[in-house]
Amino acid sequence: MSQRVTWRAKHFGVWHNLTSEITALERPIYFQDTMIRGIFRAMQHDHFFRASSDNETEMRDVFHFAAPLPLLGRVAEIVFLRRYMHALLRERNAVIRQIAESSEWPRYLP
Repeated sequence: MSQRVTWRAKHFGVWHNLTSEITALERPIYFQDTMIRGIFRAMQHDHFFRASSDNETEMRDVFHFAAPLPLLGRVAEIVFLRRYMHALLRERNAVIRQIAESSEWPRYLP
């Protein structure tokens, strides 16, 4: 496995880099990526795929994260980070779906 990707994104007005590595893979139904470098104390993202018909696939995400600064970070998670991360994943998944259902998807393959 050992495939890595580094993301650069602006959140709350600040640029962040986050590097994730594929840490588990059961092709074609599952993979897990784990943050190895970034602002969070921890982040792990499981992706589950299930064929719901001959031409449809359901994707389910299980996402765990821990904010930096244990006590203050926990408060931030409860107050706004959970909601923010949920919205971010929904937006990302909408883009993935749009590409997957269009003729663009071959551009993203090696």
